[in-house]
Amino acid sequence: MFRTVLVANRGEIACRVIATLHRLGIRAVAVYSEADRLAKHVGLADDAVRVDSYLSIDAVVGAATATGAQAIHPGYGFLSENADLARACEAAGLVFVGPGVKALEVMGDKIRAKEHVAAAGVPVIPGVALTGVADEDAADRVGYPLLVKPSAGGGGKGMEVVETSAHLADALAGARRVAAAAFGDDTLLLERLVRAPRHIEVQLLADDGEHVVHLGERECSVQRRHQKVVEEAPSPLLDASTRARIGNAACDVARSVGYVGAGTVEFLVSDEAPTEFFFMEMNTRLQVEHAVTELVTGLDLVEWQLRIAAGERLTIAQEDVVLTGHAVEARVYAEDPARDFLPSAGTVLLLDEPTGEGIRVDSALVPGLVIGSAYDPMLAKVIAWAPTRGEAIARLDGALSRTTVLGVRTNVEFVRHVLADDDVLDGRLDTGLLGRLIPRLTPRTPSSAAYAAAALSRHEAGHGAWRSDGWRLGDPRPVRYDVGGVEVGVLGTTVTVGDEPPVVVDVRPDGVELDGVVHRLRLASDGRVTWVAEAGSAFELRIRSRLEQLADALAMRTRGTRTADPQVRSPMPGTVVSIDVTTGDDVVAGQVLLTIEAMKMEHRITAPCDGVVTLSVRPAEQVTLDRVVATVTGTPHEGTRNELRTDP
Repeated sequence: MFRTVLVANRGEIACRVIATLHRLGIRAVAVYSEADRLAKHVGLADDAVRVDSYLSIDAVVGAATATGAQAIHPGYGFLSENADLARACEAAGLVFVGPGVKALEVMGDKIRAKEHVAAAGVPVIPGVALTGVADEDAADRVGYPLLVKPSAGGGGKGMEVVETSAHLADALAGARRVAAAAFGDDTLLLERLVRAPRHIEVQLLADDGEHVVHLGERECSVQRRHQKVVEEAPSPLLDASTRARIGNAACDVARSVGYVGAGTVEFLVSDEAPTEFFFMEMNTRLQVEHAVTELVTGLDLVEWQLRIAAGERLTIAQEDVVLTGHAVEARVYAEDPARDFLPSAGTVLLLDEPTGEGIRVDSALVPGLVIGSAYDPMLAKVIAWAPTRGEAIARLDGALSRTTVLGVRTNVEFVRHVLADDDVLDGRLDTGLLGRLIPRLTPRTPSSAAYAAAALSRHEAGHGAWRSDGWRLGDPRPVRYDVGGVEVGVLGTTVTVGDEPPVVVDVRPDGVELDGVVHRLRLASDGRVTWVAEAGSAFELRIRSRLEQLADALAMRTRGTRTADPQVRSPMPGTVVSIDVTTGDDVVAGQVLLTIEAMKMEHRITAPCDGVVTLSVRPAEQVTLDRVVATVTGTPHEGTRNELRTDP
């Protein structure tokens, strides 16, 4: 076994790999960018080396050599499926904890991979590469609706559904930009879109003696824009016969490229024909959702990756693999469901992560961590195991209710809504489920206790009576606060929220008691906003000063009956990757003005109304949250021109 291993990754997967390294008595070396200088994985590692980029092969290999590492574990994402890194490791006398170059090259290209497995007799979805083929001709050959996919990509980045030929050009342009930025290769693949598809993937282990076993399947159909949100093992769809056939097909794929290590073969299974499956791609690395497989098999996949890379043979036969119970995983993202799931940024002011029987948390979160827009928005994974699927879902929901991240918006409340959906509970899943569910969801609003707690925290802070061990009320005096647009009055031990009757308040270290009812709350403030956590939901409550209230009132009065704000603001921090209009152009409501990239995802910014556009950004410019990127006015310079009057 290795003495020292370098982990060429960041975030929760770096922390996860380091945990197994330490359990096995192996020295762990981390790499980090300047943005991650204070990240959790850096503190967990025995040594850490700063690199300019996680994508720099020379820097990663140099760090491994300088620290005496014998092997490099790439985690997932970044360089994990990069054949050049595998070659560089071999040249430097290092072991790459992953498959060989052949598997990486064949399976790293979706086009080549499909051709390869089709030749091996594995069923594939009809598709065509855009290599030397006119875009329109290729699309007509595949047929609509179709799916645009970066050939070298993964994680749903750059994938676009195209229903008709009218939307093809825009989809291809956006996919090529994302593919080039995220993977360094803008080659695209067009595939026939399978209606009501379920995303089923099979976990594999293989040693260099051509011994391959599958560890059952995972259901990953609960997705939003091709990005997985909830995963589980085993799938509630497959019967025993189909489970055996799809597992054997996955093993055939692995054998066809001489696969070594842990890998995953992904299939599409139509909900309308659950005994048929089609190969999509092979991920030649560990998967984000590997934890659910570990919980139902009792195996540590990272440990087996290391043992196989060190030359050990598998001691597991296919008949030894037994799936026990059920496991469900929820991904915690830094995103705002109320703003169309745009990536969010901020500083973690307060953190509570759940514990308990059958609960596992893989996390990179620590209090004080700055969440920016440079990397993928996934922050953590909360996983639950139980004897049955229903119990596992209930256990996961309870764990999420005890998950608190204040200071940055997350999707925790949204995932709890998903877990409560009847189709999810009954296992009626497909990759379009969230698209149908999201429009029906009603975000939870803060309770009276949350508004009262936010006002009291400001009230006590203003009197210098805030204490880390709880709150206490100051001398009674009538004060009114605007908390997120709701008026809260504080008079001694009595609080009035909006039009509700006054209630007697008792402030406790763990929450607020209103007229004898205790509400469990967690609070944090960044000096500008008070964050309140309540039963798995987090609310960002801004307490507006009188000057702010006056300014807002004047703005509404100036705007009059106009419903659309002429100022177009960036919904998140990011980079302007394309501009579709020129200052002075006439635009219509809904027309795309420009595109901003954040956390490896593109977001199109559209005109709020008809008018003339004035741009205030340039291509490649970095923008902050709420930065004005354009203005759309009814006539040129409307509302900004000084009228000069002269006598006749």
